Amino acid sequence: MTIENLRQRGLILFEALSGSRAYGTDLPHSDTDLKGVFILPETEFYGLGYLPQVANETNDEVYYELRRFVELLLKSNPTALELLASPADCVRYCHPLFGAFRVEDFLSQLCRASFAEYAVAQIRKARGLNKKINHPEPPQRKSVLDFCYVTAGAGAQPVAGWLARRNLAAPQCGLTNVPHLPDLYALFVDDTPDQRHGYRGLVRDPATSQDVQLSAVPKGEEPVAYLSFNRNGYSTSCRVWREYQEWEQKRNPERYQNTIGHGRNYDAKNMLHVFRLLGMALDVAATGQLPVRRPNREFLLRVRRGEFEYEQLIAEADALVAQVDAAFASSTLPEIPDHKAAEQLLVRVRRQWYAQGNQ
Repeated sequence: MTIENLRQRGLILFEALSGSRAYGTDLPHSDTDLKGVFILPETEFYGLGYLPQVANETNDEVYYELRRFVELLLKSNPTALELLASPADCVRYCHPLFGAFRVEDFLSQLCRASFAEYAVAQIRKARGLNKKINHPEPPQRKSVLDFCYVTAGAGAQPVAGWLARRNLAAPQCGLTNVPHLPDLYALFVDDTPDQRHGYRGLVRDPATSQDVQLSAVPKGEEPVAYLSFNRNGYSTSCRVWREYQEWEQKRNPERYQNTIGHGRNYDAKNMLHVFRLLGMALDVAATGQLPVRRPNREFLLRVRRGEFEYEQLIAEADALVAQVDAAFASSTLPEIPDHKAAEQLLVRVRRQWYAQGNQ
């Protein structure tokens, strides 16, 4: 089923502009996002093919089936609550039956988590982006040898430098386990003219190996040093490098260029949403209302334009999180929405819809 099918069959209960146009942060080039609520025909609702939502290819238009919409409201899902609280000038259509749903009936202490904690997650995301931009990973993953160190007196030296200073090549070396000491190896050097000991070197392939390799060492040979492999450091480096490569492939090119363009090295649109979400959370706790149209449009647009230093925004966001926590601590909002009342409303609206012969 498509959104056009919903319209043709008259199944839409509610439809509104969402996103920046609802928040009041839209610009002339902003996308037009639509969200709505529909109701399945009786036969399809009772059948096996329950359809919770319908969206277009870009997810700019998303419509929730009535039951799914109520489920999201009961979880204090920000998208669902914002849709129900849409500014009047954004509402394209509202069926009379849908008017029974009021956002005030679904606001609760859960909004602290759904709005504020989501904003905190966005702050972490912004911090991660800041780190990726300012500390990019090299094009090639670090090798095992970059995390190998050789004992030198009371200290340790990177194995590459240790070999170079002794005019040794890695294939001359052999490693054996040191009992009871994980990731510590006895290091032997074959200094025979024809390297007859046949040591296997430190790794099979410096570019691809993920571990050191051991050699068979003749009896009587003495280690010249001990080598420690920082396995945890190597694993962390591989994970960070892999995440960076995935980020490079998946990042939004336009938003990335905008981030580079304003020179602040953070995703400005991401930070705009941090302050929008925290502002909404504060309003919910303090007033029991959810004003979707934000009163601080100019400040949010300044954030989006990258007019603030990254550290300043993070500090202000952290302070706002503390305000939100205090506001919810003293709020009279219920712990959770009234599930029983919501279910009764859902059943009543659906019965009335089907009783009117809608198919």
